[in-house]
Amino acid sequence: METKTKTFQKIPDQFQVKQPIDHRTYLSNGVLKPWTGKTTPVYSTISSTKEYQPTLLGSIPYMGETEANEVLESAAKAYDKGKGIWPTMKVSQRVACMEKFAKQMVTKRDEVVKLLMWEIGKNLADSQKEFDRTVEYIYDTIEDYKQLDRDSANFKKRDGIYAHIRRGPLGIVLCLGPYNYPLNETFALLIPAIMMGNTVIFKPAKHGVLLLTPLMEAFRSSFPKGVVNIVFGRGREVAAPIMRSGRVDVLALIGNSKSAVALQDQHPHKNRLRLVLGLEAKNPGIILPNADLDLAINECIAGTLSFNGQRCTALKVLYVHQDVLEEFNARFAKRVDELKFANPWEEGATLTPLPEPDKPAYIQGLIDDATAKGAKVINEKGGQTTDNYIFPAVLYPVTKEMRVFQEEQFGPVIPIVPFHDIDEPINDMADSNYGQQVSLFGTDISTLAPLIDNLVNLVCRVNLNSSCQRGPDMYPFTGRKDSAVGTLSVHDALRSFSIRTFVASKDNEHNNRILNDLLGSKASNFVSTDYIL
Repeated sequence: METKTKTFQKIPDQFQVKQPIDHRTYLSNGVLKPWTGKTTPVYSTISSTKEYQPTLLGSIPYMGETEANEVLESAAKAYDKGKGIWPTMKVSQRVACMEKFAKQMVTKRDEVVKLLMWEIGKNLADSQKEFDRTVEYIYDTIEDYKQLDRDSANFKKRDGIYAHIRRGPLGIVLCLGPYNYPLNETFALLIPAIMMGNTVIFKPAKHGVLLLTPLMEAFRSSFPKGVVNIVFGRGREVAAPIMRSGRVDVLALIGNSKSAVALQDQHPHKNRLRLVLGLEAKNPGIILPNADLDLAINECIAGTLSFNGQRCTALKVLYVHQDVLEEFNARFAKRVDELKFANPWEEGATLTPLPEPDKPAYIQGLIDDATAKGAKVINEKGGQTTDNYIFPAVLYPVTKEMRVFQEEQFGPVIPIVPFHDIDEPINDMADSNYGQQVSLFGTDISTLAPLIDNLVNLVCRVNLNSSCQRGPDMYPFTGRKDSAVGTLSVHDALRSFSIRTFVASKDNEHNNRILNDLLGSKASNFVSTDYIL
């Protein structure tokens, strides 16, 4: 594919990077502290000049163990062994803080969307969707939190003992988000963790970090000091010393399982450490002989190549039955070649520049390995490379010996595996290290019914005649084996970042009088039957 670069003049004015953002603050103990130390440049693989060159977007602080310990102390002080203002605050007050944050966040939409496009190459429509979905997630979390409080605003009695049962915070949360959804998936960890009364330390991902710049003041001004702490730098320089302290109660991470294991290994008290993890997946699409091919091809295009396949929920391998293989391959390969590669703000841009400069070479390595072992690139444009992209390659036939079958490619390459007996993909899924989702394409009920009953025990979501996805955010998002620990959804995340805790009291005149006095005085934020409508 011949190299195509966009001149600066062709970039619409509202999307141009006119001045690099030199971000020189971090959030600790409720203060946006200035940073005068070492910085790291932030580049976009999108070029703004006629001759291709990465675009300098700005810089971020390069911090280390000193700053890591500082924000850890800030979070610990704010939690104060469970006595802090935030963990003991009334539900209505926490809700007010979160609403204040959401209102400020909305005013930064255009700035964040623009940086999403430049930093990670996500197209305009999907960048806007990510922002809007995140705001909606915040408000949905607030509503679910209110309902949780309403459901807890009572006393239960069993065997002569009254119990007032609520959910309480876990403590200090270290939050690490992913680069592919640096706003939405990061906030899917951050928002429920804060909402439940925990204090958090947040380190942004390696890409999609400058887009937090417009939100720093909102974090500072919306919550009590030390509740939210934001630090920048490499994981091994910042996250590792925080974990080594043994003071972190929850590791909340969406990313790679190797990183998750390495951080867990740093913690000296593993039995005390709660995990909320969203990790890799190798989600398959299974195309049965009775599948509606028009529908299956449309969904598989979206499933394999939305955001260039850089999603844990992407379809990473397609199993196609021999009876429909020839037609599926021909039509699918043609559809892939018709997709438009362009800069994120251009109309119809389905394929966009890859944010990782070394990703095209990695994808090419997978292609070379597969073709050396007998696969062919069956679409004409497959593997054609520009300075910041490699066109999606459809590989067939793919076998288990190939790297592209074994590794989560997280990019634009699509392996197709032929099958005759449905036990072949089923056995592969059972043997896989991953178990997040599957897409099942077919129309025959007698075939689908037993398959569904089998697949729900191998993965956590079976998508019938549709591509894999995370949302809607009200539905549980989790996985088996190495794909996840804990469940994320608006409802489940509040529970993942909290624990059931209660006050128990024997049913006698003395205790009942005290409970009535507690309720009447409203002196306790915990022992209360008040709730927000």
